[in-house]
Amino acid sequence: MSSIVRFNLPYFLFTVMLFVVEVLIAIFTHDPIIRPYVGDVLVMMLIYCFVRSFLNTPVLATALCALFFSYVIETLQYFHIVNKLGLKDSSLARTVIGTSFAWTDLLAYTIGIAIVLYAEKKKSIHTPFTENR
Repeated sequence: MSSIVRFNLPYFLFTVMLFVVEVLIAIFTHDPIIRPYVGDVLVMMLIYCFVRSFLNTPVLATALCALFFSYVIETLQYFHIVNKLGLKDSSLARTVIGTSFAWTDLLAYTIGIAIVLYAEKKKSIHTPFTENR
């Protein structure tokens, strides 16, 4: 019986790489497509890979939980949670939680998870003798 908690180096390295890309996008990209949309697609991959770096959980369950988490955060933005928590002057809170709801963000998150599921499916086809959890 395998433990649910375990360190997975490939997922961790991919998490670090995605985080660096996200930071570079945030610092250097100020356009109407890459920063708002590609960034949201990539953040879903980042969340998924981060979880899989430390937890041996099923692909679909992990992907759906990451997607649900992102939907919840976006919904909290709709209700201006940063302001309601008294964090409107915190640039960290405004950056991490966000301040503006957008339906297109939900679409970008969904596309990000679809890409994750596609990549995991392709990976499982090419690694038939390994457990794909």
